[in-house]
Amino acid sequence: MKRQRRERRQKRINIIFCALVYIFLFLPISVIVVNSMNATTSKPYLAWKGFTLDWYAKLWDNTALLEAFGNTMIIAVTSTILATIIGTLAAVGMYKYKFKGKSIIDGLLYIPVVIPEIVLGISLLTIFARVDIPRGMLTLILAHVTFCVPYVIFNVRARLAGYDGSIEEASLDLGANRIVTFFEITLPVLAPGISGGALLAFTLSIDDVIISYFVNGQTMTYPLKVMESIKSGVAPDVNALSTIILIGTILFVILTQGNLFKKAK
Repeated sequence: MKRQRRERRQKRINIIFCALVYIFLFLPISVIVVNSMNATTSKPYLAWKGFTLDWYAKLWDNTALLEAFGNTMIIAVTSTILATIIGTLAAVGMYKYKFKGKSIIDGLLYIPVVIPEIVLGISLLTIFARVDIPRGMLTLILAHVTFCVPYVIFNVRARLAGYDGSIEEASLDLGANRIVTFFEITLPVLAPGISGGALLAFTLSIDDVIISYFVNGQTMTYPLKVMESIKSGVAPDVNALSTIILIGTILFVILTQGNLFKKAK
């Protein structure tokens, strides 16, 4: 009896602890959602003046904000594709082949991950200035690919940890060449690691502020636009776009998790 009471008490404590953690995580997000429906029109847009959805309509008139968001999506998609291709090929090559300096290269992969972003941003800015590459969309993509590639490599290598190379040998013995074997055997096996690395790279790219600040030139991204608006108070139309992004992310998670639940059944 005492044991059951202890278990019930422990269960309640766990529920309360989890609830507090979720409140801590999602309270700032809920403030953004609520403020996107605030009828206030005076800076700094913090005082609640009533409920309205006008900011969602006015959002489409803010061409600068929409252009910045479009730039962010172009950079994120392009850098994710490039980083995924480079990272996948690098992970497979480093897994299959042994060469001098492999351990050094393996250690250098952690540098873009562990060093402060401001250091990486200054380093990339210096390189682009030395080779005379005009700052803009190209430098943003190159910079984002630079810090996204290691994350893709780590995810693909984690998938390769349990990889059975004998299935490739069986494919080659049955007459398939190495290219067919890679696309028909290796790639499907690595697909979960590749997709995980791609999603992580996309998230990091769309969220980046510090590195983009150093290499953007005149190209404005959505995070930089939000940071710029903080000086005068974040307008509710910025919160409205953030809410739309949040809803889209939640729907994407629900769809993907729903597919996982179906597979589990």
